[in-house]
Amino acid sequence: MKDFYHFLKQNTRNVSFGWVMTFLSSFGQTFLISLYVPEIIKSFSLSEGSFGGIYALCTMTSSVIMLTVGHTIDHKPVKKVTALTITGAAVSCFILGVSQNHIPLLFLALIGLRLTGQGLMTHISMTVMSRYYTADRGKALSVSALGFSVGEAIFPIIISTLILWYDYEIAALVSGGILLLYLIRLKFIKLSHFDVTLDDHKPSTLSLIKDYKNLIGEKKFLIMMPASISVAFVSTSIFFYQYVFVEHKGWSVSLYASFFTAYAITRFAMSILGGYWVDKFTARKMFRIYLLPMTLGMLPLAFMNSILGALIFLILAGCSVGMSGAVTTAVIAEIYGVRKIGAIRSLFTMFMVLSTALGPFLVGLMIDAKVEFSRIILSMFAIMLFSLINVQRIKKVP
Repeated sequence: MKDFYHFLKQNTRNVSFGWVMTFLSSFGQTFLISLYVPEIIKSFSLSEGSFGGIYALCTMTSSVIMLTVGHTIDHKPVKKVTALTITGAAVSCFILGVSQNHIPLLFLALIGLRLTGQGLMTHISMTVMSRYYTADRGKALSVSALGFSVGEAIFPIIISTLILWYDYEIAALVSGGILLLYLIRLKFIKLSHFDVTLDDHKPSTLSLIKDYKNLIGEKKFLIMMPASISVAFVSTSIFFYQYVFVEHKGWSVSLYASFFTAYAITRFAMSILGGYWVDKFTARKMFRIYLLPMTLGMLPLAFMNSILGALIFLILAGCSVGMSGAVTTAVIAEIYGVRKIGAIRSLFTMFMVLSTALGPFLVGLMIDAKVEFSRIILSMFAIMLFSLINVQRIKKVP
């Protein structure tokens, strides 16, 4: 780990940009938006199912838009793309704060938050780090991914406190203000060194469609895609309904909530180790095993009556989720190269974002259909197991 320390010491300023992007992406992530849900449901007189449908539709819409704009990081200055993204996120927060029973404004706010937050900010961070670094790519990506963990630790406290003291509108407006503060700071940050590897050629719409069509038709894409999105699909599905599952099992809600400390610590540690291992063993090798912990963790969650089954799952899920940030992006760079990594990664990101919309929707349908908890978990275990077996073929990909 000495190498990691020396890398961080010498590259703090560069990797801090990637860290801030993932940190600020929290404003568009499900874990933070979910804090607004109870108040939005009351304000707009919606049912849980209705809001779930709206959220899924907005997420799917943002994933499609992501595919059309993700390539800009390949040929536009990083600072310009970042500024536009931060501006879009701030405006989306402000729209949410003034939506006041106007459903079209709610749609617009959620689409903007999902596009800029979960989509573009994460995309910018991972693309820039993987393109700028080669030998230390794993370390750079792992440090950047730590922004997710810190955001999960800090922002829920801030936003939930603002909602409790005031209302969700004030919380959304304050969120927009935080983003504008970073936009001001961005003006004084030098990012031009990240532009030296840009592709000067701006692709046409037809060439992009052709490239995406060719990518989807390749064997390596069919190997990589399930493994790239399965962690997001399963973790979002389970965490979205986690307290429904906890009540179903008769477990203590407060004790389960306390277990998230173990999840956070594990995810934080594995974010660092995952990047270190990518540089030591290659992303291709790590890509073949990073799904294993979470896959195994779903078995005790499904079959153990004791709440210890949840603790085991959360620790093992933290391992896979922690490694995923560095591993999935690094393997794309290793296999496809970095010349068009923005466009290529945007395709993977689109499917990832889409999976986070479909996962909770499908699980919600199973819950409504009174499917047993263990069968729901086992169905997701089967998805993880298939992805794990399928990804082993990547060792034969040139």
